[in-house]
Amino acid sequence: MADIINACEEKILKIAADFPMLDYLTEWANINSGSYNQAGLAVMAEKLKQAFSILPAKIEEVTHPSQAIISAEGVPLSPTTATHLHLTIRPEAPLQLLFTGHFDTVFGKDHPFKKVTRLDEETIGGPGVADMKGGLTVMLAALQAFENHPNKDKLGYEIVLNSDEEIGSSSSAPLLAQSAKGKIAAFTYEPSTLPDGTFASARPGSGNFSIVITGLAAHAGRNIDQGRNAIVAAADMALRLKSASQKGLTVNPAKIDGGGPNNIVPDNAVLRVNIRPSTPEKMQLAENLLKKTIADIAQDHSVTVKIYGHFGRPPKAISQKGKNLMALVESSCQDLGLTARWQETGGVCDGNNISAMDVPVIDTMGVRGGNIHSQKEFMIIKSLEERAQLSALILTRLLNMGGI
Repeated sequence: MADIINACEEKILKIAADFPMLDYLTEWANINSGSYNQAGLAVMAEKLKQAFSILPAKIEEVTHPSQAIISAEGVPLSPTTATHLHLTIRPEAPLQLLFTGHFDTVFGKDHPFKKVTRLDEETIGGPGVADMKGGLTVMLAALQAFENHPNKDKLGYEIVLNSDEEIGSSSSAPLLAQSAKGKIAAFTYEPSTLPDGTFASARPGSGNFSIVITGLAAHAGRNIDQGRNAIVAAADMALRLKSASQKGLTVNPAKIDGGGPNNIVPDNAVLRVNIRPSTPEKMQLAENLLKKTIADIAQDHSVTVKIYGHFGRPPKAISQKGKNLMALVESSCQDLGLTARWQETGGVCDGNNISAMDVPVIDTMGVRGGNIHSQKEFMIIKSLEERAQLSALILTRLLNMGGI
């Protein structure tokens, strides 16, 4: 640890390091909280409310509807709801920050990957240990340590812990946008981009779309030419959209639902597509592409086409305020004996939504680990202390600087 760290910072860093993060992480990761496991999410929310109650926070449960799901038959289903936690600490303070994290995972209720295991002396494996229950423990450790700062009253913050990040944050997006207002900076506790601790810089946007195609059924032998094949139209649309991929704009046709018996011309299909633009200009290009392709397919195949979905994650660029925040992270890493590396990534997260509110955000403040979204997910144990101390140090310096 460098000599530049003062006595007050050193005290707070020790408190952060001494927090029983591994105990909390093990308990939380052993709770299945897949995005659609409402019972597991409710248990996890209660555990988080209990744990975060050590902060002087007003804790609220916030429930919002989720984006409507389009069935395999192309029918919009009634939207469900999701419940999130919103914490407010010293809203009257002159400096305001935002901290966010999610407590859902990609592992469903019946998924076999359920328990934390010790892989070796340095690593553990388990569902969500890196993405991102490890990050939640780091956040809590850093914040409870900061609460020992003698000038803490000059800095307030909000915390959003959402339950739908892994499925696009459609329910929590309004809460994220509301909480980002007026903040000088934000921190999201996704795991590092690489196991060596590399932080994410710019991110593309992301849009998920369900394109419903309605044709005309006919007998496949007697009058096939009178039919309008929705599956063929969907396949043609998938190829056209994919061929439009270019630098800064990726298109991934992911699935086609529809069809039936071999002797019937299929009159219904649903094409699922993910599109990732790197800039707002590329996002507009993608919207124009969708509009034109839909019109062309409708005309060329004599079908009806309807699109559902939107760009739920705007592109995340790096503003000057973002560069200033990155510089603070780099200098804090240096003083802790850590290395700060940055890398653009094709992944998206709640940092995209926060950045769209013109708030600089570092969205990989969580643990070091890897193989996320798989049964080989792991976390490097010592990164709990590293990242908790990093967050605590950045907090104290933002307070001393009066902003960025």
